[in-house]
Amino acid sequence: MTTRRTVLTALAAFSALGLLTACGTSDAATDEIRPRDQKGSGTAINLGPEQHRVRTAKVDAIAAKLPEAVRKRGTLSLGVSTGSAPPLAFYATDDRTLIGVELDIATLVADTLGVKPEFSPVSWENLFVGLDSGKFDGVFSNVTVTEERKEKYDFATYRLDDLAFEAKKGAGWKVSGPADVAGKSIAVSSGTNQEKILVDWSRQNERAGRKPVDIKYFQNQTDYYLALQSGRIDAYLGPNPTAAYHVASAGQTEIVGKFSGAGAGLQGKIAATTKKDSGLVEAYAAAIDHVVKNGTYAQVLKRWGLSSEAVPASEINPPGLPRTKN
Repeated sequence: MTTRRTVLTALAAFSALGLLTACGTSDAATDEIRPRDQKGSGTAINLGPEQHRVRTAKVDAIAAKLPEAVRKRGTLSLGVSTGSAPPLAFYATDDRTLIGVELDIATLVADTLGVKPEFSPVSWENLFVGLDSGKFDGVFSNVTVTEERKEKYDFATYRLDDLAFEAKKGAGWKVSGPADVAGKSIAVSSGTNQEKILVDWSRQNERAGRKPVDIKYFQNQTDYYLALQSGRIDAYLGPNPTAAYHVASAGQTEIVGKFSGAGAGLQGKIAATTKKDSGLVEAYAAAIDHVVKNGTYAQVLKRWGLSSEAVPASEINPPGLPRTKN
């Protein structure tokens, strides 16, 4: 999540760097940005603190699945990563209110369970520290199901997980596998599944006699795009939602490859994450199934331009990203 005085101020800064052009417009009066498609049209995305979120009603039978202590408390303590970015989880134009698709879906789940969501923004690694310590009842923060994580956490899926390589527009290359990034300078966030996949690809290249990937790390999203624009990196590998949002709103980059977040042969899934055997995962899955059926889930995904990542139902602890082979 990029901390800014306001989102619109940051957009203006991107423009000054050549990262935003007429391909995206913002309206300070309405706190909206309008990413445009190739025909010059687009749906406005509300960046203001008054989100008018899609809401739903409590379902007693599903709420009964919550552990008694949580029902009595009446709240869900939920972690979201401050390393996220539009449209996942980020700050509104008041620089205080957390907004994004992850918070909207978590709010629907809490509504169905009849409890109030209480969001805590933390760094990526502290999401799991919070789960381990019992500080968080759950995490809604673009967390991919992995076989390694399943040893410590339970998962209820709610969105497909796709990754994207983002390069400067007109870069003239495409990524379809490890050989296409051999010798390339690729930026990635530390501790993420995309890092694991990129490291594995680099090792495959070395075993095949090709150059390894020159993996780069930066502290925040704006650093990636500055490095991309200046030519210090060839591409950035990150979540498809953030890449697609940036491509649409900035107009200076393009997606040169798209892949499952679980690696080859398996479609990755994003999931509500809770401490293993906490008694919460069945309630989360039932709530997600309910909002999928009543249509509010689809409204949320459409609102953020992520309808292509919808799931037909929630799965509890499905097959995840395999362990990296040394």
